[in-house]
Amino acid sequence: MALPVFGDCRLTFKKVARALQVDLGLIPYAEAYALQRRIVAARKLGAIGDVLLFCEHPHVITQGRNGKREHLLASESVLRQKGVEFFETSRGGDVTYHGPGQIVAYPILNLGAIRRDVVWYARMLEEAMIRATAEFGIVAGREVGKTGVWVGGEKSSEKLAAIGVHISRWVTSHGLAYNVSTDLRYFDLIVPCGIADRKATSLEKLLERRIEVNEVQSKLAKNIGEVLGLEWRPTGCADLMEKLETAEQAVTVTA
Repeated sequence: MALPVFGDCRLTFKKVARALQVDLGLIPYAEAYALQRRIVAARKLGAIGDVLLFCEHPHVITQGRNGKREHLLASESVLRQKGVEFFETSRGGDVTYHGPGQIVAYPILNLGAIRRDVVWYARMLEEAMIRATAEFGIVAGREVGKTGVWVGGEKSSEKLAAIGVHISRWVTSHGLAYNVSTDLRYFDLIVPCGIADRKATSLEKLLERRIEVNEVQSKLAKNIGEVLGLEWRPTGCADLMEKLETAEQAVTVTA
């Protein structure tokens, strides 16, 4: 697969800042979305530093700002029967699926302090996933005109990972979804990212062996940090919530 070059996409940055990395585990989409909004609000005010959230979601389909409802192929009754929730979100992109076995990463960063370029940022998230995939011996790449990470020939490629971001006042939210051991049958409920003639795949399917989510997550974290010039400090949910509550109280007092 041809790998288009986007400016200084392959530039490796010197580490310039430390940021929190938090594993939320399996968390409902609505709960993670609410947490993102709180962190974004604090980050805009400079009351908290950059944060990288990792998680998995129970079965859920989300629709981005540019999404088309007709790309949701299942009726409400079918979704209820299968235990799949549906949410409209503020991210870019179309319709996608999240579920167990899929790593979801939400970088909440002051992009203005890194590089004020939305397209570059999306390409960096792709680059991080391409590099992480290569560490498992799989060649992945981009397709012109399509976001995300793909494997296989250009006319028969399958999507391994998706991207959908939101940026407000240069603070990022939402992010990426990388299929590790995802049940790919759930993608049949949608037209993934509005692309009808391509299928989703997973790292386990490509490698034909079991892969632990934590093994992939560590490689994603490392590569996201390298391409964005950030050094992660892993911490727990309790520490994050304490910092967030302190930040919110400080903002309230100041106001």
